[in-house]
Amino acid sequence: MTESSQTLDRGLRVLALLADSPRGRSVADLAAELGVGRAVVYRLLATLRAHNLALPARGDGRVRIGLGVLELARRVRPLLAEAAAGPLRRLAEDLGATAHLTVVDAGEALAVAVVEPTWTDFHVAYRVGSRHPLGRGAAGRAILLAGLAEPHPPYAATAGELQAGAHGVAAPVLDVPGLAASVGVVALTALDPATVGPRVVRAAAAVATALG
Repeated sequence: MTESSQTLDRGLRVLALLADSPRGRSVADLAAELGVGRAVVYRLLATLRAHNLALPARGDGRVRIGLGVLELARRVRPLLAEAAAGPLRRLAEDLGATAHLTVVDAGEALAVAVVEPTWTDFHVAYRVGSRHPLGRGAAGRAILLAGLAEPHPPYAATAGELQAGAHGVAAPVLDVPGLAASVGVVALTALDPATVGPRVVRAAAAVATALG
């Protein structure tokens, strides 16, 4: 590994460690994690702070991730929507239901892409930017499925959790490093999970392939 790539690698590792630590990390902790001296960590943090990717240490001596990562995330979302557009369109037209791609953002489920069917008399209007708790609604529940160790169905199905009379089925997007997301559909009529679930799973796999 060249000196420049080693520095970049260390900087990215520091960023990942801060992202995984809501309470922050001390310089000593970071140095121990990276196996380097504190002087190296101070230099890396200075660069991250210059790009608003790390915050200065507070009174407790802990460094926290900076708000600059929010801007990076905002710029990634159009790429996610573009990758999901084809699978979502096919899913919406096939099932006559509103299809969506949902990601985890600040501990909530955030809709980043929505496709409505073109041939139905009525369907659910689901807005890009809509948020809801991860533990409610098929989209959030499907994302949580990916972290379960015990056997479980490959999709989540709910009824009336976010909107009275609305039914949802969603499946997690798997094997995309760094991405916690799901693909799902929502409708105002009942959805048969045994029929809809496998189609949603295939659409989620198609999105994962497009992102890979």
